Amino acid sequence: MSRKCNVLFLCRANSARSVMAEALLRELGGDRFEAFSAGIEPADDVHPLTLAQLRPTMGDLGRVRPKSWNVYTKADAPVMDVVIAMCEEAGEAHAPAFPGKPIFCEWNFADPLAAGSDDAEQRRLFELVFRQILRRISVFVALPLHSMKASEQRLAVNSMDEHAPPSIAVE
Repeated sequence: MSRKCNVLFLCRANSARSVMAEALLRELGGDRFEAFSAGIEPADDVHPLTLAQLRPTMGDLGRVRPKSWNVYTKADAPVMDVVIAMCEEAGEAHAPAFPGKPIFCEWNFADPLAAGSDDAEQRRLFELVFRQILRRISVFVALPLHSMKASEQRLAVNSMDEHAPPSIAVE
């Protein structure tokens, strides 16, 4: 493989879902992927429950921090191969133009912060969403993206839902 596949995960605040995906891809993707994440309206800090989910299994969490998706539209930004929206708000219709010609995919995961539940329920929701993202990243890293055409990549990444166990809805 000539170079790593650059993958950008997007969501609203870049404090939970997209950060989980970035950290998991960095950990599971080995030398095949470089992971990034950003948000529409980035939070000041990564949510503490996100860090609680990542800390037991991740090595270095020092690189994870909320940032605006505009960081990746600049001329000196890394060129992305794949952009994955983790929620409808960050979908292709709403996202800015990113340099290069990345394939744009959508993995809609429930927002564990939107439930407005008590602390125990919120911890449960974070764990649930973390497991769903982990399952999706595990399938993603097995895809032979570098040997596929862009149209095949987009279809494969978007159709992973059909081949993975069903996600549990967060209500």
